[in-house]
Amino acid sequence: MKRIRKAVLPVAGLGTRFLPATKAVPKEMLCVVDRPVVQHVVDEARAAGIEHFIFVTGRNKAVIEDHFDIAYELNQTLEARGKAKELELLARDQPQAGQTSFTRQQEPLGLGHAVWCARELVGDEPFAVILPDMLSRGSMEQMIAAYEKHGGNIIAVEQVPDDQTHQYGIVSVGREFGQTFEITGMVEKPPKGTAPSNYIISGRYILQPQIFDLLSTQERGAGNEIQLTDSMIRLMKEQQFFGMKYEGKTYDTGSKIGFLMANVAYALEREDLGSAFRQELEAFLRQK
Repeated sequence: MKRIRKAVLPVAGLGTRFLPATKAVPKEMLCVVDRPVVQHVVDEARAAGIEHFIFVTGRNKAVIEDHFDIAYELNQTLEARGKAKELELLARDQPQAGQTSFTRQQEPLGLGHAVWCARELVGDEPFAVILPDMLSRGSMEQMIAAYEKHGGNIIAVEQVPDDQTHQYGIVSVGREFGQTFEITGMVEKPPKGTAPSNYIISGRYILQPQIFDLLSTQERGAGNEIQLTDSMIRLMKEQQFFGMKYEGKTYDTGSKIGFLMANVAYALEREDLGSAFRQELEAFLRQK
């Protein structure tokens, strides 16, 4: 069983829910505390053992590539000013040469198409897909543990109230194995009252490379886009899929409330900020 070395990060979206902030700045570069959202996601994946990050970008996303490159002028200025702490921080976050690749999704044809655009860079090996909007610390590590146990294809899932299932992709639950279970079916945004479970697909996947052949012939689905879920349903006829119940809290930074809550949660957990921020936050709330 090949281990998971590569992760695909689809970052071509326009971020229209955050206009005007995202008119010139990619939504993935908006900061949660003092780190861009995309950096938080890469940190999570690196901690889980991912070695190669494949970014599927679009127009006006070059700043993401610049963020993961060496900034020589900045480094020289920091060195000249004796800013050793800041230099150390930048060096710690810097991927090694050859650990990042960038490819363009030239048309906005959906998540399935974005993943398909990475096919030549992934090659013939299993890989992870990480939606950078979703901050789920520890999720990728849990995913890889599930993959090492079961093999096949793994989808991170979380439970939502029954009255919210129509907003998400939903999986059907088969045999259970503690934190994981066999997936027996999937449906994208089922009508209210028809969902087979309340387990939603939550933005982390481990997929076998055969998905690329299916994506190449996938007809357009919801939103007139090539849906990853549609090709996964086809792949289920040939390979096993398992759901991994994520043990943790996901923050959807693609929504304004989720983005704000991520900032609050991450700030409160910081050793250098948490105590002072909590005091300020509690004082503010008392005034209200």
